[in-house]
Amino acid sequence: MDAFSPYLLPLALLPLSISLLLFLRKRDSSKSNHPPGTSGWPMIGENIVFVMSGPQKFVNDRMKKYSPDVFQTSLLGEKMAVFCGATGNKFLFTNENKLLTSWWPQSMKKALLFPSFVESSLKEVSALKRSFLHDILKPEALKQYIPLMDSMARDHLEAEWLPNDEVKVFPLMKKYTFDLACKLFMSVDDPEHVNRLAKHFTLVTSGMFSVPIDLPGTAYNGAIKGGKLVRDQLMKIIIARKKELMENKETAGRDLLSRMILFTDENGEFMSEMEISNNIIGLLVASYETTSTAITFVLKYLAELPHIYNEVLKEQMAIAKLKGPNDLLSWEDIQKMKYSWNVACEALRLTPPGQGAFREAITDFTYAGFTIPKGWKTFWTVHTTHKNPKYFADPEKFDPSRFEGSGPAPYTFVPFGGGPRMCPGKEYARLEILVFMYNVVTKFKLQKSIPDEKIVFHQSPTPMNGLPVRLQLHEK
Repeated sequence: MDAFSPYLLPLALLPLSISLLLFLRKRDSSKSNHPPGTSGWPMIGENIVFVMSGPQKFVNDRMKKYSPDVFQTSLLGEKMAVFCGATGNKFLFTNENKLLTSWWPQSMKKALLFPSFVESSLKEVSALKRSFLHDILKPEALKQYIPLMDSMARDHLEAEWLPNDEVKVFPLMKKYTFDLACKLFMSVDDPEHVNRLAKHFTLVTSGMFSVPIDLPGTAYNGAIKGGKLVRDQLMKIIIARKKELMENKETAGRDLLSRMILFTDENGEFMSEMEISNNIIGLLVASYETTSTAITFVLKYLAELPHIYNEVLKEQMAIAKLKGPNDLLSWEDIQKMKYSWNVACEALRLTPPGQGAFREAITDFTYAGFTIPKGWKTFWTVHTTHKNPKYFADPEKFDPSRFEGSGPAPYTFVPFGGGPRMCPGKEYARLEILVFMYNVVTKFKLQKSIPDEKIVFHQSPTPMNGLPVRLQLHEK
């Protein structure tokens, strides 16, 4: 959910003829003591530059030009301070609800939420306590889902990979991660139902960061329509499940949906159906977008780097040899996948699926000698540390050994954020990635069909051709 989109470009082009009559406004930060930077073109901000250069170059160029600590820009129609480096990450992560609060772009809220929630703060939108989310997504709670994850991974490979000599990884990962999320979160596994929900959900994720022009044919219009269809379907699922629970026709707490329905706050109040829908949508967005991208790029690096693949294969085959043909993976098996997880982490460092997260200043405060006014938006991003040679030597090299021992320095490796706001789904993502790695590596050797396939940036990094790979089945 924490990413930008190139669909900002149409908005930039629409008022360009008007904007060319004006001049590029640059703020003199010395007069206001705001962070150095520029607000770009009137109405447009720096949206065009961000889209054309990509997030990595956009951030690096401004860190060099303005400040390695914090710089200002204008994106998504908002004055924004981008905090940089491990120190900036730590400051934002540790000042949640003190100096800052979570914030989403309006276009994203309109696409995802019921209209009555659009003007609400994120704290009001999420009736589900963060402690509860951590509770239901912590390792102890997720252990029970490992056999199901393994079973679904096997079924997916059996249906979509084994009949083919070549597959496109990225679209298949989108399908797999969404199927798995529907099953684990809501026990929805009817293919027709899941495909219909996925079709509408794709409209949402494709347009929720796009230009907020609600006209027929625009990505944003598609996101608005898709969001309504998704919410309508979720409401039917939620209402039906509540009825089952009231009639004692299902085991309480069998999945995340049932646990949400049964959850009460400190006053003994249950969540409304709309509040439950908001939370389910949030979980679907996070699991669908980020995890599918993460698995895709893990497999990309395994296909590109035979020496890395061979070490992963050695570790995974040692686990497989101790299991019978019908035995499913267990928590103990996952704990043995140490090198495999280091490989996954290095893939997340080099090609992070999530770009960062927004906050809003709830009071004036100073940072690095600059004033951040109340109401300004802030942004932390993986691109100020993940490839920064200050934190990672030879940063472009794929080196899983970076994660041995105590691993990278605090607040430098942040694909899941950090501090009190660290993504509660981190462990879910870890399990999903490792289970799928196990199933692919123990069955296939991978070879990229397009060695120099270009990576483009949409909501997250995307292989331009879907990452086609040739499959070589292991001999038994």
